[in-house]
Amino acid sequence: MRRITTRQAINETLRYQLEKDPNVMMMGEDIAFYGGSLKVTSGLYDAFGPERIRDTPLSESAIIGAGVGAAMMGLRPVVELTYIDFSFVSMDQILNQAAKWQYMTAGSIKVPLVIRTQGGGYRGNGAQHSQSLEAFFTHIPGLVVCMPSTPFDFAGLLNSAIEDDNPAIFIEHKLLYNMRGVFPDKGTALRIPFGCADIKREGCDITVIAYSYMVHKALEAANILEAEGISAEIVDPRTLNPMDYETILASVAKTGRAMVVSEAHNNGSFAKQISSRISEEMFGRLKAPVKCVCALDVPIPYAKSLEEYMLPDAGNIAACAREIMAYK
Repeated sequence: MRRITTRQAINETLRYQLEKDPNVMMMGEDIAFYGGSLKVTSGLYDAFGPERIRDTPLSESAIIGAGVGAAMMGLRPVVELTYIDFSFVSMDQILNQAAKWQYMTAGSIKVPLVIRTQGGGYRGNGAQHSQSLEAFFTHIPGLVVCMPSTPFDFAGLLNSAIEDDNPAIFIEHKLLYNMRGVFPDKGTALRIPFGCADIKREGCDITVIAYSYMVHKALEAANILEAEGISAEIVDPRTLNPMDYETILASVAKTGRAMVVSEAHNNGSFAKQISSRISEEMFGRLKAPVKCVCALDVPIPYAKSLEEYMLPDAGNIAACAREIMAYK
């Protein structure tokens, strides 16, 4: 076992797939010569050349459109959108083309496309480069949505996404790239199936569902709560579509209390979808209402102090858990 960064886990996994399958190729802005805006693809161009690692024009619709076409013709493209905020420029290609061709052709056309992109705040990047927009993509059938939180999960889910015949959007939080985690020596060969949640911390008093960077905020909060005698169980869905509700509901059945943590804005967030499902299926067994901790419903400020105020933190999560625990 070794400890590596998420950036390294993604890079090694991409290299593994490129070496294993000649049909895997990559496209995106500055991913070749420069190695990506956050150096995730560093060294891949030198190893695999311009035919398989391609820089593209600054046109998200062209990047995704070319990726869809390449996938339909038998390749397994991994395309990169520098920020998820820019994905709406290519929404027709993602939602009306990539997500629907297999259904409309009764499976005769496959679209094994992986869209890698980064989202999230806490870096002072401002309102147009810091959003959490995953809920938009979970609304569309036919699109797998992955939001892992550890190097181990990134590798396992990325391998599954590249090898799967369904289009997937792989959302990577900016602050996870430098985060280290335990990684097996042969971790690049990991496979984690879609729709398989992971219990990151066991507990008995309250279930906290969190994904991506919020898993780490929830774990911080769990440490705070433990000192107060409250045992929090942290469940990481890892993929939002498909979603492993079985593991979530089993945890809630054990604790009787639940909260959902998401960095997205509260109004219309995927956290509300999870909360609703728990309330519908577990209503008679809940000891308290299900609550959500999300970003405030304002554009994300550029000022660091204001950004920190409107995004969730361990203190917010712990405070919400205390409110839930106060119900008798």
